[in-house]
Amino acid sequence: MNKKENMSLLKFGSLTFLREVSAAVNNGNPILIEDVMENIDPGLDPILMHSEFMGDGGIKQIKLGEATQDYDDNFRLFMTTKLPNPHYPPEVCIKVTLINFTVTFEGLEEQLLGDVVIKEKPEVEAQRDKIVIQMAADKKTLKNIENTILKMLTESTEEQILDEDTLINVLDESKITSTEINQRIAEATIVEQSINETRLGYKPVAIRGSILYFVIADMARINDMYQNSLQFVKTLFNKAIDASPPGDTFEDRLKSLITVITQLIFTNISRGLFERDKLIFSFLICTSIDRNTGKIKPVSWNLLLRGTATISENDAKKQPPNPLPKTVLSDLAADLVYSAEVVDPEVYAG
Repeated sequence: MNKKENMSLLKFGSLTFLREVSAAVNNGNPILIEDVMENIDPGLDPILMHSEFMGDGGIKQIKLGEATQDYDDNFRLFMTTKLPNPHYPPEVCIKVTLINFTVTFEGLEEQLLGDVVIKEKPEVEAQRDKIVIQMAADKKTLKNIENTILKMLTESTEEQILDEDTLINVLDESKITSTEINQRIAEATIVEQSINETRLGYKPVAIRGSILYFVIADMARINDMYQNSLQFVKTLFNKAIDASPPGDTFEDRLKSLITVITQLIFTNISRGLFERDKLIFSFLICTSIDRNTGKIKPVSWNLLLRGTATISENDAKKQPPNPLPKTVLSDLAADLVYSAEVVDPEVYAG
């Protein structure tokens, strides 16, 4: 966004930090402060609180430290953090606009779906991009026509409206243009629906990729060395697509893609894990896949994680019924046994 505006990259604690901020404020250049932790340098408070004032000669100024600087309205301040789940206190939140760029499951699924379709059906993805751009341009044109008509109506007096040829001509042209645009939008919507149906056929592949990434991201909670970037996982994902053998049918191709993607990503990530953690990695992949498909029920999963509720002393003395009814625990056992059976031992050998 600010590539052409000489953006400065800074970090808190540098010796020339305040001097460079003052120069950027004076010249109207943008600043990006990287690797921000949960505390922000109080020297930025005048900027964050918008403590500008009008100085002598009607020039906007701001006080930074002990010096007063001219304030250029083109100045912009951005801050980024690499913290996975930062918690900023209220006194920080009221001074800044927080934007969370952390990828979500649905967002990553859409990204990976685009990667799959580009490789499998490049003409479909290209057509979809073209339609999206065309529809956005047409909607923008309609909005501009409406604004032009409203502006001309506002500037014309009541007596001049019917006598002004320019306004009448604009109305006639806009009617023809809007009719053509609405027709194009309607046709593009039908084509887009057909394209989306084709893209959704590859959704299971994108879902598998998303599941694997979030399992990999969770492994960093076990050990900081297990951190892997999204870009690395996406690179493995695309390599797996290229390495997948073609199938005789579309269903065979989907199974091939899912199998190779799972195997390739699992193998590459496992190389960076300690031996004792490979089993938990396999277990998390297996259970995450079955939780996504509903084969492992939320109640069963919660029971595994949290255990059963405490019981009173009187309940503990009661004799269990004979025969024992089917319990949630038996459901969980069945789920986990099924999960172990469906796992390919060559793929998940850990």
